[in-house]
Amino acid sequence: MNSPASTLKIADGSLVSYTHWMYALHAASALIGMFGSAFIATAFVFGLPSIVAVVMNYIRRSDARGTYLESHFSWQLRTFWWAVAWLVVIFVLSAPLMLVLIGFLTFGVGAAILGIWIIYRVARGWLRLKDGQPI
Repeated sequence: MNSPASTLKIADGSLVSYTHWMYALHAASALIGMFGSAFIATAFVFGLPSIVAVVMNYIRRSDARGTYLESHFSWQLRTFWWAVAWLVVIFVLSAPLMLVLIGFLTFGVGAAILGIWIIYRVARGWLRLKDGQPI
């Protein structure tokens, strides 16, 4: 009986390297948020490195179909778009509360929690890629 992993075609080495670069760009955005004046979540969503990684992902996504890298491409896109969605939710819920100043705290806490989730997703995916495993 064949497992799903055994039916995947072999990934091209240049595509593996390409995927590493996308993870590196996402990680760079997170680091900019961590050490810069922005939150990790906002740097990840609005930062040029992550936006470039998302564009790269869409450009070569069809090349990854049928390989274990397909899961990494999907993982990265889902991480980015869910981060966008959650950042919007956090802002919408915090914005009215900013009138009484508590919204600045709720936005900061929400963005910090989202940032931790982003770091987890980028690190977990990149480690699985390093091991040659689907995510």
